[in-house]
Amino acid sequence: MADHDWKRAAEAWRTQQLEPLKAQGARPRKGLLAGGRDAHDLYTPDDLEGIDLAEDVGFPGQPPFTRGVQANMYRGRLWTMRQYAGFGSAKATNERFRLLLERGQTGLSVAFDLPTQMGRDSDHPMSLGEVGKVGVAIDTIDDMETLLDAIPLGDVSTSMTINSTAGILLALYVAVAKRRGIAANRLRGTIQNDLLKEYVARGTYIHPPRPSLKVIGDIFSWASREVPKWNVISVSGYHMREAGCDAAQEIAFTLADGIAYVETALAAGLDAERFASQLSFFFNVHNNLLEEVAKFRAARKLWSDIMATRFGVTSARGRALKFHCQTAGATLTAQQPHNNVVRVTIQALAAVLGGAQSLHTNSFDEALALPTAQSATLALRTQQIIATESGVADVVDPFGGSWAVERMTRDLEDAAKQYLARVDQLGGMVAAIEQGYVQREIQDASYRYQMEIERGDRPIVGVNVYRDAHDEPVPLQHVDPALEREQVERLAAFRRDRDGSAAQSAIEAVERVAREGGNVMPPIVTAVEARATVGEIADALRRVYGEHVEIRTL
Repeated sequence: MADHDWKRAAEAWRTQQLEPLKAQGARPRKGLLAGGRDAHDLYTPDDLEGIDLAEDVGFPGQPPFTRGVQANMYRGRLWTMRQYAGFGSAKATNERFRLLLERGQTGLSVAFDLPTQMGRDSDHPMSLGEVGKVGVAIDTIDDMETLLDAIPLGDVSTSMTINSTAGILLALYVAVAKRRGIAANRLRGTIQNDLLKEYVARGTYIHPPRPSLKVIGDIFSWASREVPKWNVISVSGYHMREAGCDAAQEIAFTLADGIAYVETALAAGLDAERFASQLSFFFNVHNNLLEEVAKFRAARKLWSDIMATRFGVTSARGRALKFHCQTAGATLTAQQPHNNVVRVTIQALAAVLGGAQSLHTNSFDEALALPTAQSATLALRTQQIIATESGVADVVDPFGGSWAVERMTRDLEDAAKQYLARVDQLGGMVAAIEQGYVQREIQDASYRYQMEIERGDRPIVGVNVYRDAHDEPVPLQHVDPALEREQVERLAAFRRDRDGSAAQSAIEAVERVAREGGNVMPPIVTAVEARATVGEIADALRRVYGEHVEIRTL
């Protein structure tokens, strides 16, 4: 059909078929895409106007990577199935790790409790009631050794969701490997190490932004020499999406953080081409399957362009955006919790269709408590069924060429570019955070989302539609309060048994190097091997860099 014939036929269909039906009434579904945009009634070839299939879409495995970072994607190797786990003691978490590995998980992902994330030992007054609650408590090198007991560190990739104390936890991991005779250059994994998003969305920061970036630069420089296979940062949009931003903001603010970290690496003397290949990203995945697939495609294209134009990176590997993905905790409902199995399945499918390199699927009971072994296994089985039974892993970029998805990809790319331009006008991401711009944008988007739910414009099954009077109870995971007391007792015994003067000298060396402006990672490694605790090392850095006070934006 010639182009003019197609346009004439499409217009006739719209006026003769669609409009009369819409006049009779349509299901309300307005403004639920990023920025309050509506999905079109129908997508057609006209929606590809302005999109160059060769330049903007291209082929997988080559810039701009819209269609994926590997030429054969999952036909070559499946994504890493990396279930996030951690609770109570190191021993209890190690047992969960080994169970998940036995059931087919292909990588570890460690959740730490709040005291560990904030650099407080388990016996600190501020740790009371929080030890082991939202993750595992790690105070010492002995805790880390227990956590990793019988885990083949030279073979398994480990992701650690840790930020303010990322350097300390990485040092502990390397020290445990050294005890076992495993060379650091064999270790593979990721530390999140993304402090900028903490000031925006999560709050587990210690130091102000600029000293935090200095420490991050130290980690980049040290790790490039000592653990070259380790991903030294996971630039995380996940938590900003959990805080309420939309898909376009998630792309823009995540990539803006990425730009700041590349600049930090360059300031630390690293080569852009080499450092770029060690970057990884961490995205959320929500319920709107088509928009989420488009989000990942748009993020890859934008990052490829940014690395080429801003930083002069020419290698394909350096321009490729690799990402881990986690299904959206914010979408899980305490009402009718078994519905969350369906939500997680849709989200996991979107991550796979969007080309994720690594995926965590939430358990259906996480709106109520930490997951049980049974619910965590079901979440893992969800990934395995998608991988082996759905057929979507057998085709590279199945939505490539879809009129709807290509249009949504371009729309998200354009919207994200506008946010990136605004961040640049404000002086970059650190300045934008310091001025409260990013926080305000996310707060506004979160408010709009919540109002849509409360007005009923955004239906949530079991919450504002299809509600039940009584929800069927589900078994929940409970952390034994005795675990906190036992952890504190282990910590006291650890301090009694160590060489106190050696530990104190090592802690003083961390503080001295920090004051002199040197790289803090070598003395941190020495300190953990001298049996200094996480809290003691973090306190040494606090004395130099200070503590951040939250910016109030309302």
